[in-house]
This record gives sequence, structure tokens and C-alpha cells, in this order.
Amino acid sequence: MNLAREIKKDIYWIGVNDRRTHIFENYWPIPKGVAYNSYIIVDEKVVVIDTIERSKMDDYVENIEQLLNGRKVDYLVINHMEPDHTGAIKALLCHYPDVKIIGNAKTFPMLKNFYGVCENLMEVKEGDSLDLGKHKLNFYMAPMLHWPETMVTFESTEGILFSGDIFGAFGTLDGGIFDDEVDLDYLEEEISRYYSNIVGKYGQPAQTALKKLGGLPIKMVCATHGPIRRSHIADIVAKYDKWSKYDTDKGVVIVFSSMYGNTEKMADIIARFLAEKGIKKIRIHDASKTHPSYIINDIFRYKGVILGSCAYNGNAFPTMETLLFELEHMGVKNHVVAFFGGKAWAGGAMPRFNQFAEKIKWEVVAPSCEACGCPKDEDFETCRNIAYAMADKLDEIC
Repeated sequence: MNLAREIKKDIYWIGVNDRRTHIFENYWPIPKGVAYNSYIIVDEKVVVIDTIERSKMDDYVENIEQLLNGRKVDYLVINHMEPDHTGAIKALLCHYPDVKIIGNAKTFPMLKNFYGVCENLMEVKEGDSLDLGKHKLNFYMAPMLHWPETMVTFESTEGILFSGDIFGAFGTLDGGIFDDEVDLDYLEEEISRYYSNIVGKYGQPAQTALKKLGGLPIKMVCATHGPIRRSHIADIVAKYDKWSKYDTDKGVVIVFSSMYGNTEKMADIIARFLAEKGIKKIRIHDASKTHPSYIINDIFRYKGVILGSCAYNGNAFPTMETLLFELEHMGVKNHVVAFFGGKAWAGGAMPRFNQFAEKIKWEVVAPSCEACGCPKDEDFETCRNIAYAMADKLDEIC
């Protein structure tokens, strides 16, 4: 049975689901799997738009062959060179050696470096178009969303935006492929976690792309991951606009690393005092148990961040250090922060926390609390001050 599905007249989804991979890009957990979406337009000319990850390429090529029934592929559009979208290129070229590959000037050096392909190339620039017969493709550059060669393809006859990774999501497509056929509530965290961890570093390029694409008469959005948008386009665009501006809700993310429970106890005390001040959206994460992708996702949601760590060889605990590195690397903006932790004899995480605050340029709302051994009454009082200061700051700015 051919699993290709017609999404508009002569335009087909030819993607695959991956439920076997546990770690996306060998780093991000994907407990709900992931879909690799590829598309084909069968017109006077046949064009494939993006391919898939190589582990599924046999089924993928077989689907194309059954769909085309002897016709050849004339063009392959590469919107994004990442291997989860280009992994089947060499297999496709083995079956259709005369295919012309469409990309931009930054696409082709990557194509050569990844796959050794450097022939039958067709370079497109901003606003260039390609007539297929009934359908017409227009190309727009979207650099750094989230690689420098990224572009999008707009099919103007039906108003379909083939958006690459933009507007994508983790999670497989379990039966339905459209947003009105699937449970978006079930995928909600995977949609936001995908943005915050894969695209989130590139807020300004996202804003630039949204402004550029805002003038197009888009009736359907076909990303390379997640459901095809036809009924909730405005919703995902609004979310990208909010997330890429680093707009956040009133709430606090508390993250701790604790070896023997003392720092965790301080996290609970701070949370109790936050609740006492009326803060309802409080999320507590143990950095030793929770992957940074889930923590970062919550940080993209909520304005306040309170970080705590026990001492470890005179520094922050390794799992906290991992989180600090990720946040610094991503350059997450527009948050307020406070710190707490513990030590046994010498200093611990506080110098590292201060360095982090200076580098990321988040406002520190209160003096830190660093307990020596088990937290004492005076430490709990400092925890109260942290919580109250954070609540007051959120009341002021949110």
C-alpha cells in the first residue's frame, strides 16, 4: 500500500514516521517520535520538495516510484540541508539520475560536503520562481532558521508554504497528517519544545522571516516535521511571533541540582513562599533527572527563573553547568533571575551563577542564598526574600 496522501490536487505528502529513534540529533529526547515530511508535486514537471532521514529511504523511494508510475522526477528542491531532510538524496539520485537540484548559493557547498553532489544544480535567489505547468513555485531566503542556507518555497496556485523546519514539531503523525485531524493538545509540548530548543536561539531571524512571509496569501503550511497546518495557521504564526520576541507569561521556573537533598529543600521552600505571594505558575525541575530541553521549554514560557546548585569541586554541579551552558549558548533573552544553593566547606556555585547572569544579561532580583550544610533558619529567611522579590518583580513587569 502506498502511504502517500494527496493534500491538494496533484500535490502529495510523502513523509514517514520515526518511532525507533530515542534521541533526535543525538541530544533531544523524542518520546513521541518524530515525522520527516517530504512533498511531491506531479505536474507537467515533477518536483520533490525536501527528502527524509536516511533510515527510512527504501520505503520513501518505493512510495515515489508507485506514485509516479514510470514518470521521472525533474526537480528536487532543498529548503534545508540538515541530514534529517537530505538523507535520501543519494538514493533519489540513484533512481532519478537526471534530476535537477534546486537550492541557493549557500546550499551547494553543503551538498558537496555532505554527499559529494556537485552536478545538475539550479541556483535560485530571493523571489525567483519556477513554472511546473499548473503550479508555480516561488523561493524566499530565510537564513539562520536555523542554518545559513535555509529557504522556503511558496506554491502560489494553491497558497502552500513549504516552510522547512519553520513551524515544525516533534511527534509522529498518528493517522492524520493535518492539524484538524490530530490532537494538537497532545502535541502542544512537542510543538513548543521543538521551537524553544531547535529554533529558539534565532529569535531575530524568525521575526525577519515572519515579516517577509506575512504578505503571502498562505492557505496551508507544510513543514518538514509535525502536522500540516490548514485550519490553525494563525495560531502557529502567533506562537512563533510571541516566542521569537521572548514574550513570556507570569510564572517562575525553579531548577535545582542537589546531591543529598539540602538544595532541593531550599527549592521547595522558595516555591512555598512564591505561592504565598500569589504566584500560581511554578515549575520545579531537578536538573539531574530532567533533560535540558524540557527545562528550556518552560523557561521560554515563564518570566522568572530561580536556579540552585550544591557545590561540586568548587563549582556548580555538572547537570546545572550543562543547563547554564545551554542557556548561554542560546542567548535566551528577557528574564529575571535569582540564585540559591549549598556548600560543605569552600564556595560552590555562586561565582558561576554571577558569571552566568552577567553573560546572559538577566536582571538579578535578590541577593543569593548559599547555605553551609543543612539550611538553617537564616537561610530559609533569605529564601523567603528571594521568593518575595521575584513575586514583586513579576507583579511589576507582567
